[in-house]
Amino acid sequence: MSGLKTSRRILASTAAIALAVGVTVAAGSSANAAEKPVTGGTLYFITHQEQFDHVDPARVYTGRDIAFFNSYIYRNLVSYKPVPGSAGSSLVADLATNTGVPSNAAKTWKFTLRSGITWEDGSAVTCADVKYGVSRPFAGDVITDGPQYLVQALDIPKDKDGASVYKGPYKKTGQAQFDKAVSCSGNTITFKLNRSFADFNYALTYPAGAPVKASKDTGDKYDLKPFANGPYKIASYKIGDQMELVRNAAWKKSSDAIRTPYPDNIVVRFGLAEDVRDQIMLEDQIPNTASLDSLQPANTRAFFADPTKKAQRFNVYDPYVRYSAMNVKKGKMDCLDVRKALFFAIDTQALIDLSGGREFYGDPGDNPVKPVLGLDYTKTKGNIHDPNWKITGNATYAASLMAKAKTSCPDAYARATSADKGIVWDIAQSATNEKASVLIQNAAKEAGIVVKFNFIPSGQYYSTVLNNDKQNDISSAGWGADWANASTVIPELFTKEGGFNLAQNWDDPAYAAFKKKSDAAKVETNRTKQAAMWKELSQYVMDQYWIIRPVFSKTQEVWGSKVGGVYYWEPQGNFGFGQMYVKN
Repeated sequence: MSGLKTSRRILASTAAIALAVGVTVAAGSSANAAEKPVTGGTLYFITHQEQFDHVDPARVYTGRDIAFFNSYIYRNLVSYKPVPGSAGSSLVADLATNTGVPSNAAKTWKFTLRSGITWEDGSAVTCADVKYGVSRPFAGDVITDGPQYLVQALDIPKDKDGASVYKGPYKKTGQAQFDKAVSCSGNTITFKLNRSFADFNYALTYPAGAPVKASKDTGDKYDLKPFANGPYKIASYKIGDQMELVRNAAWKKSSDAIRTPYPDNIVVRFGLAEDVRDQIMLEDQIPNTASLDSLQPANTRAFFADPTKKAQRFNVYDPYVRYSAMNVKKGKMDCLDVRKALFFAIDTQALIDLSGGREFYGDPGDNPVKPVLGLDYTKTKGNIHDPNWKITGNATYAASLMAKAKTSCPDAYARATSADKGIVWDIAQSATNEKASVLIQNAAKEAGIVVKFNFIPSGQYYSTVLNNDKQNDISSAGWGADWANASTVIPELFTKEGGFNLAQNWDDPAYAAFKKKSDAAKVETNRTKQAAMWKELSQYVMDQYWIIRPVFSKTQEVWGSKVGGVYYWEPQGNFGFGQMYVKN
């Protein structure tokens, strides 16, 4: 993966159309490397979002929030090293004494818990707590939106519909099968898998594998206040207002070689108007504050143009591919010609200009897999490499595709050209996305396509579009590989069992052949052969236009003058939250 060994999960929804600005600095650099950390004070984070998408460890799935909560309130069996640069993508033991012991051709994995780990009430974190935490993602009727790696990988039979026969700890249906796949012996937990999975320990860096104390589990309400075993605990969380983290007095540094809790309190302020948020950062009004959002383009340009703020910002190529997912189920974007027409109609240059230029926007992409994955990436044919694609849009060619659609799929044509219906595009609410939506609507109109936008509050965005019944025709999204294998991209985004299939493509005529090849690629142990299979499947995705407009994007972060210890943490493409502190 060319310097980036792991990553990333869902991109935070506030930048869903890939509009961002900044001035490039080296990825992984630390603006405060020479400073001595300070203990004490309150560290503030501000955001336009009304809430976190999720706080329940089994449901957290955006890279930023994984990085945030893993640094402060959750602990996992293994974690990523909290350092800048490529070393930050290496695994280290966390709750466990090592990074796992595989056997049986990596179909069996064992982890032994270290001693002295406690919950916020002082009780010991046990093997049973880890096992219980792992069981919760199986309760799909209660625990929604989270990663599905454990559900897919554990050696538990499937029912006739392909779902696990184990239905989670609330119903306990299939409990005996789960107990065979996940077992405890003293402080050692053993996982039995249904295939060789050499990088299974990478999957356990995600909070879905974190321990949960059964007596504290409140089902779907656990999303409001999970029980902590990290250095901080949740003192309060009010949606639309703020979350306050305070020190967890039961946490012991002797049991945790990873985390270095410097602030006394950490406060996240939600629901700030975008202009208010931006002025706080531009004027350094609250210097012990960092923004969880990108600023609006003009304000980011101003921030990055200010030489006095050189040590309060970074801009990097992030690990994500931002894209627009086509919901291809019947009655939605189920016509290939319509999908293609919209792609060729869009004026990408206008969107780049809105962001301040390509230096700040990133690069128009051609693949759901980002080039940093190296072995698994290759340039695809068609899409932006098609002679008919123009960066300013090609309304004439798009209109010809729509004319073709009038015959090939008249129902889809009628919907896409109807002033009453049109194509409905889900996107996170923000001033920048509102401006971008007008540019897209105008370009589509020139090709005879009607596009309407459904603006969703950013803190509710993914929980909305991941609901199959609430998702509309198109959804803006972003995704990055969880580790250096496209097995964490292609199956996750484009198979029914994946944790982030916004294509809803399982009834698409092209799906059956695709699924067969994806399943074969997942179990291929020859890495070179497997990479060739992922490349073929990426081309398949682009040929079907299951996604359009992938962008190999950039991310900018800004913080106040009294925030120290800031660096870009590669594993989730965000702040290294755990080392941030408040300067005296």
